[in-house]
Amino acid sequence: MGSNPMYWVWALLLLILGAGLALLEVFFPSAGLLGFLATAALVGAIIMGFYQGPVLGTVLLVGTPVGVIVLVILAFKYWPKTAMGKRVLLSAPRSEDVLPDDPQKERLKSLIGRTGRAKSKLLLSGAITIDGETIDAVSESMPVEIGQAVRVVQVRGHRVVVRPIDESADVVTNPLERTYDDPFELPPA
Repeated sequence: MGSNPMYWVWALLLLILGAGLALLEVFFPSAGLLGFLATAALVGAIIMGFYQGPVLGTVLLVGTPVGVIVLVILAFKYWPKTAMGKRVLLSAPRSEDVLPDDPQKERLKSLIGRTGRAKSKLLLSGAITIDGETIDAVSESMPVEIGQAVRVVQVRGHRVVVRPIDESADVVTNPLERTYDDPFELPPA
């Protein structure tokens, strides 16, 4: 085993390849395939280091595991701050989304059962007014025309869910709540 300059070049290339594959294994699950290839490349780098000489081999034997661990820790620390990391990782929920005592949600929940008027056409979403206050709303089941009376039936997020009502009878105009004559009922004899 002589001191051939090619051994340290191969050791360096295998070290870079192994570190890159280890990072890929962290961010892209491969059922251990990338981890196996990374380990093989790093072991190959250590072997090539020993072919170069005992000093380089020992440095790689001790430094490779420590270097890979440090590299993975740094990747976890800085990757979420990169443009790609921000696109891939989910953002943490805001405290307003998870806290149960959100004042705006409580105010909206107090509107359940109240009636108002559609301020804009609600094909799916739009705005309604209740006591002169404009509120974001979502129609429950059907389009709502401007000026049509609606009833608040629930709250989803920071919007109320409304159902159109028949003003003349103050009856909910939800087709599922209507009663119909039985078309198969026989007439009385």
